[in-house]
Amino acid sequence: MTLSRGWLRSRRDGFSLEVDWHVEQGEVLVLFGPSGAGKTTTLRAIAGLARPERGRVEIGGRVVYDSEEGVWVPAHQRRVGYLTQRYHLFPHLTVARNIAYGAPKKSGVPRGERVRRLIELFRLGGLEQRRVWQLSGGEQQRVAFARALASEPELLLLDEPFASLDAELRRTLREELRSMLAASPVPVLLVTHDKEEALALGHSALVFDRGRVIERGEPFQVLGQPGRGQVARMVGVENLLRLEIDSRNPRDGTMICVGMGLRLEAPLGDAMPNEGSSPDRRDPVTIGIRSSDIILSKQEPVGSSARNRLQGIVTNLQPSPPGFEVTVECGVPLRAQITGAALSEMGIEAGQDLWAVFKASSCFLVQEDAPADAHDTT
Repeated sequence: MTLSRGWLRSRRDGFSLEVDWHVEQGEVLVLFGPSGAGKTTTLRAIAGLARPERGRVEIGGRVVYDSEEGVWVPAHQRRVGYLTQRYHLFPHLTVARNIAYGAPKKSGVPRGERVRRLIELFRLGGLEQRRVWQLSGGEQQRVAFARALASEPELLLLDEPFASLDAELRRTLREELRSMLAASPVPVLLVTHDKEEALALGHSALVFDRGRVIERGEPFQVLGQPGRGQVARMVGVENLLRLEIDSRNPRDGTMICVGMGLRLEAPLGDAMPNEGSSPDRRDPVTIGIRSSDIILSKQEPVGSSARNRLQGIVTNLQPSPPGFEVTVECGVPLRAQITGAALSEMGIEAGQDLWAVFKASSCFLVQEDAPADAHDTT
């Protein structure tokens, strides 16, 4: 099975990088984090475009770099496809010739046949003789993907490949990338700081910050409901509430948390007391709630399975594509995401009384890396 794995250590101009990874055939490993965190540096080192101080890089069962053994395979011999948001297509060549440029002369599949298959896979039929400047942004991106795969890579490195495209086109091309991986499975390392992109494409994720991997696991686990405050703030969890545990109910796997006039029910998770301590001690906890998990209601819901129903006053409305973000002051500001249609139908405006409603399962525990303020809704 084709895979890539390894580790790297590097220090340059005051920036140090430490990373290890493992990705198998047909899987997408997401490298997630802010700009300057070390994601692109990692890709360049794997591709052979930058030489780290120490490490080992394996691609397709072949060691292409090993600092201990003195192995260094140059970039053009590593069987790696590398695609950035710039595409780097040749403007003087046609679509077909751009794709053919990446195809090896000696291969099990004739170059012309491989180009034809890639044109079909990326829905470029009818565009074969067009120049790059005659293509839309999405068509150029498809050509760039096709050229990257034409080289029959054993590893595909994608560095923010959708960043320059609009939101709708990004969603369309993500679907096409999934189809491509199903038809031509290779291991993929995808650099992004877009959470939606990471959740849509990733099988696993590494979260970077200042040259270190601070979290790893399935994308939904580490990015959708992040368990660390540092990651939660990085991915933009809208509501982080610093509360205390009032009581625990191990039988149902829930707990009651209080503070700032709030009383919430949340999953118990890892908040069980240590052995020998009081089960009712009021330990401090940080609870995270995504704005998309909060429902707004004009009246208190009756007969609802939602365990948390908080009354408050609308203090702020602002556009937040694809809808609006509504802030409801319930003792602490809670931010909810709603559609434009819901905003219009409910006639929501500042000063209005509303109920913020959400399930206990929508709450998740966040481990604080450092002391936090009384409440934080960053």
